[in-house]
Amino acid sequence: MSTQPMQKVAALADLEEARPRRVKVGDTPIVLIRAGETVHAYGADCPHAGAPLEEGALCHGRLICPWHKATFDVASGAIVEPPALLPLTRYPVEIDGGNVLVSAHAETRTGIEGEPVAVSTRGAGATKSATQRVFVIIGAGAAGAAACAALREFGYRERIVLIDDDAHAPYDRTTLSKFVPSGDMKVDDVPPLLPDGFFERHKIERLHAHATRLDAKRREIEFDGRPMLRYDAALVATGGTPKMPPLRGSEDPALNERLLLLRNRADAARLAGLAAQAKHAVVLGASFVGLEVAASLRKRNLRVTVVSPDSVPFEKQFGAELGRIFMKLHEQNGTELRMRTQIEGVETGTPLRVRLSGGDVLDCDFLVVGTGVAPATHFVTGVAHNDDGGLNVDASMRVADNLYAAGDVAAFPYGDNRRVRIEHWRVAQQHARAAARAMAGGGDPEPLVPFFWTYHFERNFNYLGHPQAWDEVVMTGKPDQYEFVALLCKHGYVAGALGCGRDTELAKLAEAMREPLSCEDAQRMIGTNGR
Repeated sequence: MSTQPMQKVAALADLEEARPRRVKVGDTPIVLIRAGETVHAYGADCPHAGAPLEEGALCHGRLICPWHKATFDVASGAIVEPPALLPLTRYPVEIDGGNVLVSAHAETRTGIEGEPVAVSTRGAGATKSATQRVFVIIGAGAAGAAACAALREFGYRERIVLIDDDAHAPYDRTTLSKFVPSGDMKVDDVPPLLPDGFFERHKIERLHAHATRLDAKRREIEFDGRPMLRYDAALVATGGTPKMPPLRGSEDPALNERLLLLRNRADAARLAGLAAQAKHAVVLGASFVGLEVAASLRKRNLRVTVVSPDSVPFEKQFGAELGRIFMKLHEQNGTELRMRTQIEGVETGTPLRVRLSGGDVLDCDFLVVGTGVAPATHFVTGVAHNDDGGLNVDASMRVADNLYAAGDVAAFPYGDNRRVRIEHWRVAQQHARAAARAMAGGGDPEPLVPFFWTYHFERNFNYLGHPQAWDEVVMTGKPDQYEFVALLCKHGYVAGALGCGRDTELAKLAEAMREPLSCEDAQRMIGTNGR
């Protein structure tokens, strides 16, 4: 029996096994999860972004966050899938006379789960050398931060060096297109990906530097103005560089302040500053970033015009039928969409003049370019690059001996083992955890289910999978009210899913899709009668 004071929070008979319940112990919100005659108690909010975990899903002994699909082991609270990078806080539980008692004092954890770790001065398991191994991570974005946390979680206790030329990293870049342009979030309030003091507690070195060359054969990294660094294993997690299409007139230096690409906090700060004084913005590209920026700018009541050569937004990803849902949402909220249109040139002046392929001219205050990214791998030598700059990896994210890649730069085996590059934030973190497991000497990763979310006008859309083709779309819910799940099916099995307003159902699918899932089973899982 626990010696801590315990508080009755529920009767065991009232707890359903398939449904987490939120309670309070004193002022502390707790989520209870019943597994047979056992009850587990954890902090009630997801450590990633504070989602209420009682609205999540329980599937295969795991709890899946409703918002961004972080996944935790029910028995231990350990991380299974990001974007959470730290485990759930666990609270002692007792069952007494059919009553569930919970302590307000969290259990003490060690290592990545709470307390600082001791870092070894020699190689783990080394028998011949006392030299400490050096693991290097280049890129302090989503993948870089996840790799740092996962290496310590998986037991690596030697030297880690995290390298990035952005002094503010790692931070949540997803907010830069969703919340900063509208003014809802100030750049200084963009949340970090790991808590204050994490790197110090876990003895991870942060190096603010620009890597100019990685030699995969010699295992050396060169820098601008710094000594060369040798590594035992390295992870390339440098993400993508925004593409600037060839626009006539864009080379004019006078355009520099009003022609924007969005990659980092400095870019977002400049965008927000321009938006605060503008009346009309033009966005080139109906990409996820482009349309998120457009939605965010509309919250300032700016006139926003999106120019895209596509017929329908996201037709390649979801098909025309589902793409029109996004089109309708933007049009309802005042975004002007100029589809099947190119920008041919830009002329400096006040206002900025944007010349379109049909001959029209748009006068605007600034132009945001959201036309995709190219893998930032130009500095990597000694291994083959794909035509698009990506690096081929295996299921453990291994490029070559002692070299790994994660995120936008990695072409990884998916589905029928074709290699794909997926430029999604959470996928980058999934890659990083797989790479860290392999670097730390662990086994093969579980099957990966890509997940992406995109936010427009207070509507959060979730996307699971990465289908290249499908032969049927099975719709459940009310798409005209932005409350639906659409299953993209191929040969009777779920290849992908898009949904809005159905967080719990999509959380179930996120776990179930690790294995082949028939469309019939998926429909039973999510229900077919709307809510």
